[in-house]
Amino acid sequence: MASFKVRKYRDEDEEPVKEIFALGMSEHVPTSFMHMLKQPLTQMVLMCIFCALLTSSKSFLLPVLAVTLLLAGARQLVSYLFTSYIDTSLKDDLKCIRETYMEKKDSCFWVAESEGRVVGMVACLTSQTEECLELKRMSVRRSHRGLGIAKELCKVVADFTRESGYKAVILYTSVVQTDAQRLYEHVGYKKTGDFVFQSLLAKVFNFYIYEYRLEVQEVTGG
Repeated sequence: MASFKVRKYRDEDEEPVKEIFALGMSEHVPTSFMHMLKQPLTQMVLMCIFCALLTSSKSFLLPVLAVTLLLAGARQLVSYLFTSYIDTSLKDDLKCIRETYMEKKDSCFWVAESEGRVVGMVACLTSQTEECLELKRMSVRRSHRGLGIAKELCKVVADFTRESGYKAVILYTSVVQTDAQRLYEHVGYKKTGDFVFQSLLAKVFNFYIYEYRLEVQEVTGG
């Protein structure tokens, strides 16, 4: 089993961190596409188009080709949306990681390193809720999953939050990130809410975002 260590981000980690982020987000394209296909509206539209073309053309080949093209287009749309999100993030907080996370109070960025190679990452920063810090940018290379790296990264964030005097860690993950949901629940996070992105596509396809919270301060009784 490969050993690893978690340490604070250094400037030379910038490229591998961005690579891990982009690869990790791209992995959600197939599951997001399947989520779209499972929605009743999607199935109804595809069925209506298929039946309409079958009735009007008296040909089975035309509706099959039409639905196939629609599915291919939908797959490309999902890929485009994730690519856009990746590009936006790389131009936002990940453009200058040191400035965003390392030089601000109660914020930090860590990487997991194995055999001299960056294989995982996580960050936290202040949230809109004054009593909490927010966990962000959690990702581990596919080749190094199952080694406990993600759990250790979660622990590092929880310890940092506790030592910084905050009550809890919060994070947000999407409906298609089922592995992440299982991980967070396994280490003690509780789901505290959900909402849909404020975009037409997200509302149409029920693309929910879940909020999770982990209490890190011990409750003392009087």
